[in-house]
Amino acid sequence: MEVRGSVPPEPVPTAAPANPRPYEGAWRFTAPALDSSVPQARHAVRDLITDREVPVDEVLMHGLLLIVSELVTNAVRHAALLSPEIVVEVAVGTDWVRVAVEDNHPYRPKALQADSTDTGGRGLLLVKAITAEAGGMCDVEHIASGGKVVWAALPLPASATP
Repeated sequence: MEVRGSVPPEPVPTAAPANPRPYEGAWRFTAPALDSSVPQARHAVRDLITDREVPVDEVLMHGLLLIVSELVTNAVRHAALLSPEIVVEVAVGTDWVRVAVEDNHPYRPKALQADSTDTGGRGLLLVKAITAEAGGMCDVEHIASGGKVVWAALPLPASATP
């Protein structure tokens, strides 16, 4: 994976801090739309959050990494034909962390109920459930290139905020 630099996050409801925390910022990683990119993206996000000392607890970290895995898997499985490369973004504010996956496929995914015998098809349901349980937000937005970005923003633990 390659780090492209710091890019402002999508709007997330929060007040701009007077003195930003050392962990605040946004980072974008590019990866090929291949199955091997799923664990690479997950490890890159975990390493970034750890290296930047973002104040996440074990439960939040697990949820974020599961969300990254599901979103990258969906992009690889459903968008690779039109998007041979995907972008993973991590943005951190004073009281939230946001992960997003961008691809060039115009299809807007929907969370579908999967049959109990299906081995897949629950990715977005899982993302929505993790996000809701954490008190966060998630959405799918079209981007100017004609593709989309699927994101989830989760609040940081109350003890992490000033």
